Amino acid sequence: MIRITDKISIDEAELHETFVRASGPGGQNVNKLSTAVELRFDARFSPNLPTDVSIRLQKLAGNRLTKDGVIVIDAQRHRTQDRNRADALARLVDLIRQACHVPKPRRATKPSRAAKAERVDRKKQRGKIKSLRKSKPDFD
Repeated sequence: MIRITDKISIDEAELHETFVRASGPGGQNVNKLSTAVELRFDARFSPNLPTDVSIRLQKLAGNRLTKDGVIVIDAQRHRTQDRNRADALARLVDLIRQACHVPKPRRATKPSRAAKAERVDRKKQRGKIKSLRKSKPDFD
């Protein structure tokens, strides 16, 4: 079990890893070894995620989310398979932790009377500056 928060943990059986050849650094091994990791996690049907966390996770995933609700994380920053696996898992855990945070609802507010007056004064001042540019002085 992978611990996300005190209340949420994911079973390792829910994660599916595939290894592919990575682009980038690797020297002579780059064309021989499959060091890049593609980690897949089904966010939509995960039994260990609460529904609200799952919905926020799918919104946060963005382009990493497939039509089926599967999050795909590609990791190829490092030269070894183990480090890429750890990197992909850390990125997934971080994404789920972000989804666990409940956003504070925004309350609409109105500007104060003083703020409105200040805005109007600034507009008048700016208008005066612009009006000075329009008229050309007559030297005759």
